Amino acid sequence: MAQQAAFASIPDVVKRFIVHFHQAVLENNLAEITVAYESGWNRLTEKFYAKTEWPEAEVIAPLVNDDQIFLILYRELYYRHVYSRLQPDIDDRFHSYENSCELFNYLLNSDGPVPLQLPEQWLWDIIDEFIYQFQSFCTWRTKVKSKTDEELQLLGEGNQVWSSYSVLNVLYSLIQKSKINEHILALQEGKSTEEIAEIVGEYGVRPLYRMLGYFSIIGLLRVHSLLGDFTLALKVMENVELNQKSPFTRVTACHVTTYYYVGFCYIMLRRYSDAIRAFVSILNFILRMRQYHTRSYQYDQINKTADRMYALFAICNALSPSRLDDNIFNTAKERFGEQITKMSRGEEGIPAFEELFIYACPKFISANPPPYEDPELLQAYIDDPPVEPIQRHLSLFLSEVRAQVPVPTLRSFLKLYTSLDAKKLANFLDADEEEMVQQMMVMKQASRSISRVENGKGLLDGQTISTSDLDFVIDDNMVHIAESTVGRRYAGWFIRNTEHAQRVYDTIKSSPLPPRKVNVTQTQPAQAAPAPPRNAGAKVAWGGIKVA
Repeated sequence: MAQQAAFASIPDVVKRFIVHFHQAVLENNLAEITVAYESGWNRLTEKFYAKTEWPEAEVIAPLVNDDQIFLILYRELYYRHVYSRLQPDIDDRFHSYENSCELFNYLLNSDGPVPLQLPEQWLWDIIDEFIYQFQSFCTWRTKVKSKTDEELQLLGEGNQVWSSYSVLNVLYSLIQKSKINEHILALQEGKSTEEIAEIVGEYGVRPLYRMLGYFSIIGLLRVHSLLGDFTLALKVMENVELNQKSPFTRVTACHVTTYYYVGFCYIMLRRYSDAIRAFVSILNFILRMRQYHTRSYQYDQINKTADRMYALFAICNALSPSRLDDNIFNTAKERFGEQITKMSRGEEGIPAFEELFIYACPKFISANPPPYEDPELLQAYIDDPPVEPIQRHLSLFLSEVRAQVPVPTLRSFLKLYTSLDAKKLANFLDADEEEMVQQMMVMKQASRSISRVENGKGLLDGQTISTSDLDFVIDDNMVHIAESTVGRRYAGWFIRNTEHAQRVYDTIKSSPLPPRKVNVTQTQPAQAAPAPPRNAGAKVAWGGIKVA
């Protein structure tokens, strides 16, 4: 009776939408599925379910003839709505994991490829939400003190729920089943469609499996970053090319996520020039596509990620000054100008580094859950909790920052001279000559970094380059300084100003004309202005009068 009452309370427009959505999925009608997924679902959510759950799958089952596959997909949307708009309880967290297992078991363990087609945006969202729910569960699971007795018991019994192993197993299985790495390599080698089909097999030729495998590579980049293995995170991206032709660019949220995690991994590996290039590329893309993003339901999320990347860009620029893109630097300065100023002040700037890092870094997770199954070990865990993952990574990052504390001050003195006596420089630094040499070696080391080469294979490959525009040598007691100035990049300057002029022109062109002013109090017709005398002077080309 409760289920019948719940069914009766569903608005008719929602019932019609579910029936239509189910029919589109049955017919593999990608156009209709896309409209229902990106437009219909979100419109009805705002209207009827902004602060409540959608009807449970068991309630709407009669509308879809108890189609279990559609109900799995429906639950995927249902739990995503709970996580994004509401507060999931422990039942929601366990059941969303069970539904994810059912979905991936259906895709991976069926007899042959499944007869299902879904839009690329939905396929990315499935992988993205799967990882987000795993991350959310891991964060919630570590807060032992807030758990009720019932939750403690359930967590003790279900210690494999949302385990790191099961999540990684799903992503690696999708990559293996789709043979996506072999597909990417075959494309790079220029093989024909028939040769690629023979290489990837019956699963790899299906768009569903191919894109799920591809998005799983990006998912692994994210998961390994969350777990703190930044080298492995970039290693799994070995075959993916970071350019505008890669498949991940077809889904904007995937495009932004990829560059965010690649850039962050480079920061943690101290490859700041590579991180800056990644952030500049994606932030310029977001600026160019701003009008398109406003129509996307993920507009807010893309903007938040962009803000975090501006903060990371500011950190990179403080640790490895660069003039790669003035436009991005000026935008970062508008948003984080106070922190950028502080970061150039040596020891005083460390709190600014800490503030930006905590704001912009991923929400790290611990791979191992608390020992819920053993009360004694759990009590010891509560009495002496381990270091939070974010604090552990922050301390590692700040150790690198502290090592470079003397660099900005030393750099500011060296920029004033072409040659300088070592003793005089030591006096400027309030240090003895031995300590001064140590600081100069730190600066020399900070200006060396591994950087990717053009058309290089893999994101980890590269060669050592100088990242500073300032170099020096010590000859006896003299320090000789050489500074290379970077000229303005005129092409980028003209493009930015041309785009700005075009936007101003479009705004003026689309604006309505101002209403014509009529002086209603005027009763007498205005007298005509006297004509200028003929001999007052001849008109010149720009409309003035040539004075004799």
